[in-house]
Amino acid sequence: MNRGEMIGSGLVGRSLAGVDDFSNAELSYVLAGAEEMAEHRERYASACRGKIMASLFFEPSTRTRLSFETAMLRLGGQLVSAVDVGATSLAKGETLADMARVVGGYADLIVMRHPWEGAARVVADYAGVPVINAGDGGHEHPTQTLCDLYTLTKDRGCLEGIRIALWGDLKYGRTVHSLTWALARFGATIVFRPGAGLAAPDHVLSKLATDYGGELVRGEQLVRSDGEGVLPVDAIYVTPRSPHQLAMLPHMSAQLELDRGVDALYVTRLQKERMRVDVGESQPTDYPVVDRQLLRTKGFEHSVVLHPLPRVDELALEMDSDPRSLYFKQAHQGVPVRMALMALLLGCVPSEFPLEKALPDDWRPVEHIDYAHDTGVRCPNERCVVNQPSEARYLSPRFRLIQGSPPRLRCVYCDHEVCAGAIATAEAYDESTSRRKYHSPTSRWSSFIRPENLLVFARAGDAEARGFRPSAQAQVSE
Repeated sequence: MNRGEMIGSGLVGRSLAGVDDFSNAELSYVLAGAEEMAEHRERYASACRGKIMASLFFEPSTRTRLSFETAMLRLGGQLVSAVDVGATSLAKGETLADMARVVGGYADLIVMRHPWEGAARVVADYAGVPVINAGDGGHEHPTQTLCDLYTLTKDRGCLEGIRIALWGDLKYGRTVHSLTWALARFGATIVFRPGAGLAAPDHVLSKLATDYGGELVRGEQLVRSDGEGVLPVDAIYVTPRSPHQLAMLPHMSAQLELDRGVDALYVTRLQKERMRVDVGESQPTDYPVVDRQLLRTKGFEHSVVLHPLPRVDELALEMDSDPRSLYFKQAHQGVPVRMALMALLLGCVPSEFPLEKALPDDWRPVEHIDYAHDTGVRCPNERCVVNQPSEARYLSPRFRLIQGSPPRLRCVYCDHEVCAGAIATAEAYDESTSRRKYHSPTSRWSSFIRPENLLVFARAGDAEARGFRPSAQAQVSE
């Protein structure tokens, strides 16, 4: 069995809840399948005959839902659907786990969009069939990322070394969160250009800095050294591509990348539906617009334009006739991409997909250990699935330990993080209460305590409530 066949067989029965569920080689193999299905659609017209896809869209969708449903019909399969949560038993208080168990018995594959972040991962845990995340709140949209990677690869030939500016609503735009992590894995340079108050969330940038091996420069307004083509930049992520670059100061490397301009602009609309007007969050008045005038600016002359759609006012209509605008192609290419993904997960590919170039080396996320202690820590994201009353009846908070100073806990469902307010060792439970001590999270104890024994408390008071007293060092630092 060659490598392509091994990768294809390894995807059978899998779920795609987040972009990091697949290795680089697996993502690339899906893209190779999309190219094959785009060119030879008739060969796969009955590949999924007898298979049923459940289309569960509990948030508005046009392109994604129709793209998935078209893809299944193109493969010869059938579908059942639910597009209104108010017309399902979820409105009666049914849990996602129960819904997943039932629908998993009706269909061979589930595609779901849901407003709760992490909902797709819960359904994948309970359905017993492959589950594809079609968008979970403001968290991720991994199949849109596959479409984006496919479009960029077809236009640019490869992803390594590409310079791409993520533009607009980087706070609530789930498409840019998945795309950010995937681009970093493939060796891209990422320029973050948000609208006012819409910078990429801390947990997205934190994961970017921790897990993917590049350098993240943030907290300063980088501009072109020549003063032309000034681009207000919130952060730049650079993947080092040579030993010399690895030795450079991060801000120097980022400046050099910025001076070279960008190969692509990835534009997103303002996600008004996710803004919190009840806590005073207002819409920005100076949301950045992409038009022909911008693309005549130095550094953008050869930039292609992508957009996950729908657009509102952030992308000028005049751009539709510009040959650099790829967003309608991007939408159309979602069908073969999703055809390839579903056929692979269902084991309906009769042979391996032909490969025009070698697949990249397998990439796996950094191995962060599961956090096994109950220290009262809760996910801080109110939109996380674990914080919903119906799901909290059976779901407990789950975290992975991100070591550092201070250490952090990352939610398994939505990737939001909790920074330690105090730390201790689980071995202290074998001591008398008077000898149990907690420490400052930035103290030497954060590296001395074995990871499997590290207790993380969100606040010092939580440690004290569990019988710990401050160490001398903790008292000094507080």
